[in-house]
Amino acid sequence: MGLDILYIVIGIVLVLKGADFLTEGASALARRMSVPEIVIGLTIVAAGTSAPELFVSIVSALKGTPDLAVGNVVGSNIFNSMLIVGCAAMVAPMVISPSTVKKDVPFAVMASVLLVVLCLDNFSSLNIIGNSISRFDGILLLAGFVAFMVYTFRMAKKNGGSSESEEEHEAMPAWKGILLVVMGLAGLVFGSNLFVSSASDLAASLGVSDGVIGLTVVAGGTSLPELATSVVAARKGRSAIAIGNVIGSNVFNVLLILGITAVICPMQIGGITMVDVGTMLISVVLVWAFSYTKYTVERWEGALLTVLFAGYMGWLLYNL
Repeated sequence: MGLDILYIVIGIVLVLKGADFLTEGASALARRMSVPEIVIGLTIVAAGTSAPELFVSIVSALKGTPDLAVGNVVGSNIFNSMLIVGCAAMVAPMVISPSTVKKDVPFAVMASVLLVVLCLDNFSSLNIIGNSISRFDGILLLAGFVAFMVYTFRMAKKNGGSSESEEEHEAMPAWKGILLVVMGLAGLVFGSNLFVSSASDLAASLGVSDGVIGLTVVAGGTSLPELATSVVAARKGRSAIAIGNVIGSNVFNVLLILGITAVICPMQIGGITMVDVGTMLISVVLVWAFSYTKYTVERWEGALLTVLFAGYMGWLLYNL
């Protein structure tokens, strides 16, 4: 037990330090390459922080239990939209550009709507347990992901680069920025894996059920990189990276991760209900709505998202 606690602490330290390195490196690369930080957040940072979800989902598919991937993605997206945006906004109000609110966030909403539709094999019933996400559905999800990436880079080219001065462009060599990004991603992936495995072992040794472990430790652990990265980015005034990380991670989780998993092995939905999928959709719609208020997610709005997340977790634990 003592060793598990030590590993948990080490995992948290690795994640926090990894988030710090990733934010600094990504910001430096964005300035140097004249790429808007929101694009870096939507792509590089989002892909890196979604690595734990990708790992868990692909391994579950290869082991013949792909249904775990759906619950992992739904739970992680709820963590992202409610807890992560909530905590980041409470640390510092998140200023969001009008283009992000009008063009990027709606993509995350559409991805969530698409997942809800794919979960409803029979539209006459809201009971999704036993329904499936087929290989064709997976191909459709991957096509949506390709469209998202094409759209993101076209918008970056259309909008031009960042407005930083030439002096800031030279503040950090490109090789150092790349190194920080790689080190940050490594810290996030290894730290979150160490945290999840050690916390799961500790919880099991204390007699906590598998259901509680899955809903809290595993879902929270795979979302730990997004939480750390977004909070650190918000604290450093990098709201574009913070919100881009959340939006990008939600899109990556639904379109890329579930797309790949479904192509490897069709997924049967089990362990989650329409309430869970509906909460995922409502959470991202709330982020979109809050973003429209002065193009800022205020501290009180972040607190409300956090309270709603706590209420949802309480409801889950009550119904175990």
